[in-house]
Amino acid sequence: MGKSTLFNALLKKQQAYVANFPFATIEPNVGVVPVPDERLEKLAAIYHSPIVPATVEFVDIAGLIAGASKGEGLGNKFLSHIRETSAICFVLRAFSDPDVIKQGVKDPKTDFEVLKLELDLADAETIENHKKKKNPDEGELPLFSKKPFLIVLNVDEGDLKKSIEIEEKYSNELSVGKDQIVVISAKTESELSELSDEDQKAYLADLGVEKSGLERLIQKAFKTLGLITFLTAGEKEVRAWTIKSGTNTQTASGEIHTDFVKKFIKADVCDFNDFVSLGGWKGAREVGKVRSEGRDYTMCDGDVVEFKIGA
Repeated sequence: MGKSTLFNALLKKQQAYVANFPFATIEPNVGVVPVPDERLEKLAAIYHSPIVPATVEFVDIAGLIAGASKGEGLGNKFLSHIRETSAICFVLRAFSDPDVIKQGVKDPKTDFEVLKLELDLADAETIENHKKKKNPDEGELPLFSKKPFLIVLNVDEGDLKKSIEIEEKYSNELSVGKDQIVVISAKTESELSELSDEDQKAYLADLGVEKSGLERLIQKAFKTLGLITFLTAGEKEVRAWTIKSGTNTQTASGEIHTDFVKKFIKADVCDFNDFVSLGGWKGAREVGKVRSEGRDYTMCDGDVVEFKIGA
């Protein structure tokens, strides 16, 4: 069980073809997953309105092997699929099931080095081909080395309690930041996907784990991509909106509707905790906890916002 098993578990449905043999995934499978956010439930409790979560798109692309940059396996085709992503998630085997075929897998450190080498070799070829063009200074190269990345260590269920120690260990071994490593058991996530929300919480508690692999992966993926979430709340719906960190209010308003950008007047902004404790917009305004921000205010993660738009 590995990459495609994890993909299926995260989507809570069988969108990818899982099989215990090499190159089971040929065409990339795409799934849009809602981002777990407990803040939305608290907002919904105030207005008794439906929840619209933020989403993240996962693409299940077949694994690379040594020689992929030269076309080994189905390398060239897979590389083209990876170029289209915003970030790369390396799923490395760190579990001990002897019944799952390894196909050249050795250990997480070696496997990561092989994958990085193949992408570096592909980058070198891209640069070389670019130099041969008549105008080599034109256009930005789609290099793998410029993409942010995460490392998912697919571990045994019993190792989940040691996630922090494992992340520390491989952060040093792989020379990457701890915020770039996520420890997940694909087998556990697969089993969780079959349970109700209540049973999932009980299962995780038994394992001594607070959050599911999906939640931890999403959180680190957001950070890797430099994303944050702002919130809107009312009787119609409560909703999470995804923006780049550093986005100002005027640009953020365009996530709701493109016309908002040119018709932007101001934004009413409230801290999430104040908003919830005071029972929503009315209570927050009565005690002066709602700020009026202009177009250049930098949005913060968790801001509850109401945009004022002109005619």
